[in-house]
Amino acid sequence: MKLALLLLTAILARAALAQDEADYPALPPERYRSGQAVLDAFAPISAQTRNSIVELNVDESPVALGAVIDTNGLALTKASELIAGKLTCWLATGEKVEAQLLAVDTEDDVALVRVKAKGLKPIQWAADQAVEGQWVITPCLADTPLAVGIISTLPHRIRPELHAFIGVVFNQYASRPTIEFVMHGFDAEKVGIKAGDIVLAVDGRAVTNSDQVRGILQDFRDGQMVRMRFLRAEKEFEQSIQLMAPKASQQEYDLFGEEGEADLSGDVSLRSGGFDQAIEHDTVLEPWQCGGPLVNLDGKVIGLNIARASRVATYALPATLARQIVIKLKTKAEKP
Repeated sequence: MKLALLLLTAILARAALAQDEADYPALPPERYRSGQAVLDAFAPISAQTRNSIVELNVDESPVALGAVIDTNGLALTKASELIAGKLTCWLATGEKVEAQLLAVDTEDDVALVRVKAKGLKPIQWAADQAVEGQWVITPCLADTPLAVGIISTLPHRIRPELHAFIGVVFNQYASRPTIEFVMHGFDAEKVGIKAGDIVLAVDGRAVTNSDQVRGILQDFRDGQMVRMRFLRAEKEFEQSIQLMAPKASQQEYDLFGEEGEADLSGDVSLRSGGFDQAIEHDTVLEPWQCGGPLVNLDGKVIGLNIARASRVATYALPATLARQIVIKLKTKAEKP
């Protein structure tokens, strides 16, 4: 009797599941946004741009995509991924050619390279501004795109992904931003900042408490210099201090509080923050797939993919900014 009841229960449960599946049919995997059927649907648009894209390799390993900007082989790409080594490029024709790094814009993490090939097809810049909710396509050397997505946020400032520090700890009980002690190995120690010094201004902005100091410094990234004014023994003085990202040996200062959150995001770009203007879209790219163009449904370039930022977010520099960077980098490359 018990066995019969169990069998009847199992049969009824399976019938209910079948009914649910009939009422709510599952979408085939190839029809999800990253599925092959969806990518194939965008192939005609992506194919328009494939001959304007290069894949950059360092010592035979792919590090970034690049967007060709003229017929002489100049291309834009992501600078921080171009580690030391032999730089080469794969073209859409299947040909591998040499490449040369010409200039770097450290502010926006863009590099200008020369691809040693003739007859390359430049990208076509879009005249229209990006719009929230519009489809965007990341093309590659193949006819089908790498991925498609939706713009979620229009150009806005992205703070540095990893906090950098001058290397001081403030007295939490002091009414003014008073330094309690100076950390070993950071630049504040190297330039002579001492316990008891009071911060009066950061980057030309007056401050009255330590939260204001920290808020301003969060907009600076590793390696940048900040000008600060201090008060010591009733005398004011100014000092330029370089911000530094903490090293593993400096964990004693508990500067790694966001490390666990970063682990959940998966692989992100070596530099995934610190941009003055960036479009955010929900395309999922690998870090080496950044550096190339982001196009609209007309196949025109509305941005330059600049960073895999998280599990579900990629940043792109807007086309207007990218075109300004082109002028800056060309001028820089022409200087002896």
